[in-house]
Order: sequence, then structure tokens, then C-alpha cells
Amino acid sequence: MKKIKIALLGLGNVGRGVWNIINENGEEIRKRSGYDVEISKILVRDKDKARGVEVPEEILTTNYSDIVEDKEIKIVVELMGGVNPAKEYMLEAMSKKKHVVTANKMVLATEGEELFEAADREGVMFYYEASVAGGIPIIQGVNESLAANKIEQLYGIVNGTTNYILSKMELEDMDFDDALKEAQEKGYAEADPTSDIEAYDATYKLAIISSLAFGTKIRYEDIYREGITKINSMDIKYAKELGFVIKLLAIAKDVNGELELRVHPTLIPKTHPLANVYDSFNAIFIKGNAVGDLMLYGRGAGDLPTGSAVVGDILSVLRNESNLENYSAIKNNLWERNLKPMSDVNRRYYLRITVKDKPGVLGDITTIFGKNNVSMRSIIQREREADNASLVIITHHTKEGDLMNSVDKIKELDSLESVDNILRIESFNSK
Repeated sequence: MKKIKIALLGLGNVGRGVWNIINENGEEIRKRSGYDVEISKILVRDKDKARGVEVPEEILTTNYSDIVEDKEIKIVVELMGGVNPAKEYMLEAMSKKKHVVTANKMVLATEGEELFEAADREGVMFYYEASVAGGIPIIQGVNESLAANKIEQLYGIVNGTTNYILSKMELEDMDFDDALKEAQEKGYAEADPTSDIEAYDATYKLAIISSLAFGTKIRYEDIYREGITKINSMDIKYAKELGFVIKLLAIAKDVNGELELRVHPTLIPKTHPLANVYDSFNAIFIKGNAVGDLMLYGRGAGDLPTGSAVVGDILSVLRNESNLENYSAIKNNLWERNLKPMSDVNRRYYLRITVKDKPGVLGDITTIFGKNNVSMRSIIQREREADNASLVIITHHTKEGDLMNSVDKIKELDSLESVDNILRIESFNSK
């Protein structure tokens, strides 16, 4: 049996998962790859830190040169997170003709082009399945199984933290702060949850997967992003009443040749498969012109699910070591695609506002909408507090720019108390 030596950069949550999978499933890995995989070095910051896993002390190192200068190590697995020094370490590994596997969505979304170019230049393989949806094989799915399709639409619940929070708010009537606190206590959210709740994490992931799906270079900065911090129990209540649930969706569409890319809280029909994705689970719903509708579902985070994707990439390297052609879809043959401005996005909208409860208010709002080409589908007026009333307005399909122009004018009304929330509604059609 041939032996292959690999190194891990980092022994955190995912690193422990990779260690356990390789050691517990060694026989299966040997059968599937034809190699005996040995983790010969692990880069850590502190060799004395307790990590909840038994690792021989002699394979731990705080010096990266012990890994990159070791000619017997053929694969470097980057599990550190962040941009630097992770990027520099991967580039240096590639320069030494070592294949690289990573789970780092931030570095891929921000510096991915440099890494792919280096892999091409050095003739090494670069895999990143675990960067998007943990254990869900979406990268391989798009890159290989769906390669014959023109992908038309992609919708993803790709952040387990936000999905857990919204699930608790919907199913247990928790408010946002309590749901976030519970997510932190269970390890689903970091002490600083900004990357998750403000949708940076989901935006990085959408940049990666949409680049693959549509064969173009996507800068994460060009994707519209909105987090979930404005969602409260009132919005959850009205969504239920209207037949919707609220999910943080990463959305990518090909609309008449233009790409529509956005990440934001979205009202989706209760009957749609994504509406039933709860807790910390992830799911990606794809519409291809040949395959039709397809959904991938599973754990999007955690040591073993993410570790499973990482080890799967290691096996892909081993299987393809003698054939380096076409191992990555984000290499060459990319083409320029126009991104649709957010103001031109055509959707239905949910608008919740508080107004003074007096005659003529609704007429003023209706007039403003009419002048801005916004058609109202329904209005709910039930909640009253003192002299104020809460209005929930559902629109027909309209351009976002027209809706926002209307909102700007509504804000000028003396009768307006506040614009409490504006949410988009997804119908999952071709528009």
C-alpha cells in the first residue's frame, strides 16, 4: 500500500474533525484511494494547548517551515481561517509543488484568483469543497455532476448560525437576542457574531459558488448584502399569517444574460422545500435547464461534516494525482458577465410601517406608490398602540428602485412614525 504524507495547518474544530475521520476511517480511505494517508505534521500556535483530541506531540509544530520544507509532505490542508497568513502559507506550499486543500471561504472570496493562478502556474491541485456548505458536496456537484447544465437559479441557506436563530424565532417565539445567545451557548455562533448575522459569511460563500455556477469571476464586494438583525417577532408573526417563513437566502440568478446576486432575509412560501430547513442545517436549491429542480441538504458546519468535505477533497487529490487537467472550474475559460444593479431587481416586497391612526393616511401612501409604479397586493392593519397603527403592505412585482423611491417619499409624510422593515419575497419563478 502506497503511503501519502499530509500536513494540517490548524487543529481547531475542523482540524479535529479531519484528524478523527482519517484515523477512524483509515480502512475505508485506503480502499477508496489506494493510499495509506498519514498526517505527519500539524501547525499550531501553542503546542501545549488542550484540544480535546489525542495527537502525538512529535507531529505538532509552531514553525511552518517544518511543513513547507519537508519534501515528503505532498498535501497541505489549510484550516486556519482568515486571509493572512493562510494565503501566504498556501502560496508557499504551491511553490514547493504541494497540493492544497482548504475550508477557508474568506480567503477564497477575497483572494481566490491569486490562489487559482498559482495552482495553475505550479501545476498543483487546489480543492475547496468545505468552504461553502460544510458537508454538503455542492462544489463537486456544480463542478462535475451538473457540468452539462446551464444553471439558471441558485438559492442557498448557507449559514447555520442565522438559520438556527430564525428557526428559534419562528418555532419557539424567541426574540432575536435570546435566540442569538442560545446559538452562542451551543457553539453555533462566535462571541462576535457579526460575520454571521450581518451576512458576510453567506456572501463569501455565494461569491465562491456563483463563480462556479456561472463561469465568471465574482467579487464578494459586488454582491448585495443584508443581515438579519432587523427581523423581530412582529415580522415572524406576519410572515406566518401570510403563508411565509423568513430565511436568510443567498440568491444567484441568470436573468436574460445578467447575473442577479444578493444575500438578504427573504420571505419564502411555506410550501417550498427550503422553508422546512431548520436548526443549523444548510440547503442549496438549484434550477438547471436540463436537470430541473434539485436540492442538496445537510449539516453546513461542525467538525465532522466539514471534516468530511475536507477529507473528500484529499481523496480527490489522490485519485487525480496523475491527471492534473480540469481539476478546477475556476481556472481558465471564464467570461465577463454583467451584474444586475439592485435597483433593477424585480420582486414582490413586504413593507411594515407605523403611522398615525388618522383618516387619509392610507390614501397618501397609495398615491405615492401609484406615482412610483408600485402596485399594492394586500394591506394588513391590526396592531394599534396609543394613536399609532402598524401597516403591513405586500406589493406585486416591482423594481427595487421604484419601491425605495416610494419609501423615501413616504418618509416625508407627517403621518409616518417609522419604516420598521422592508423584506423581499421570493416566488421561485423565472422572473
